[in-house]
Amino acid sequence: MSAIDIQNIFVSSEHGFIGQDETAARSHRMQPVSSVECVAGKGLKGDRFFEYKDNYKGQVTFFSKEILEAVLEHTGAVECPPWAMRRNVMVSGIDLNTLIGREFEINGVRFAGTEECAPCQWMNRSIGDGAREFLKGNGGLRARILTNGTLSRGRQPLTVI
Repeated sequence: MSAIDIQNIFVSSEHGFIGQDETAARSHRMQPVSSVECVAGKGLKGDRFFEYKDNYKGQVTFFSKEILEAVLEHTGAVECPPWAMRRNVMVSGIDLNTLIGREFEINGVRFAGTEECAPCQWMNRSIGDGAREFLKGNGGLRARILTNGTLSRGRQPLTVI
């Protein structure tokens, strides 16, 4: 067993980026929370993808703090809030791509890593020119929630199965 640092947790009640509506994208900010309830097969309580579709592959999304710092340096962005990535859980200390196609458990909550969160053109608008291209292959992780539980900010036990 190892550990993972959960830096931030975000939820949003609205789909600000679906449909590429620039006005909606700017008006539906993600809200930081200190913890979030994970519901198996449904998603994160209070988030826009809760009960979105049966067996949805992005019931929760993860993003790396190290990748955020790298893309900010690459684009020269000075001020970009971590919620601009539109991912739910910002972590540090793990290469998220190693979890694609694997089950893993954080603090007793089990997940199935389904695929990379492919970066869309909104990354160029929310971060800066060149962000989308830079993030290809490092856009974060989509996962299904397999067991109920709570994720909280801070250092948490991590088991890759």
